[in-house]
Amino acid sequence: MQVEREGLVLNYRLGRKTQYPRVCLIKVMDVDPSDSKQMIGWKVGWPADDPKIYGKIVGFHGKKGTLKVKFKRGVPGQALNSQVKIIK
Repeated sequence: MQVEREGLVLNYRLGRKTQYPRVCLIKVMDVDPSDSKQMIGWKVGWPADDPKIYGKIVGFHGKKGTLKVKFKRGVPGQALNSQVKIIK
């Protein structure tokens, strides 16, 4: 059974003097923050309508249900504040 969800790209993972465009922070829509931790290992595709760049959920960030996604190649700046497709 294939489960699909929608998510929103919040930002890149940021360091003090660098940014990591391969690792993004996403917020899952319509999911309780405690349930989003169970999505580690799911696949993510950007953009949501016709995915061209794929990644994997590798961990969570904070306590509000934000997830870290590592993409196979860096996502462009247009990806920020856009929708992604999350697939089990």
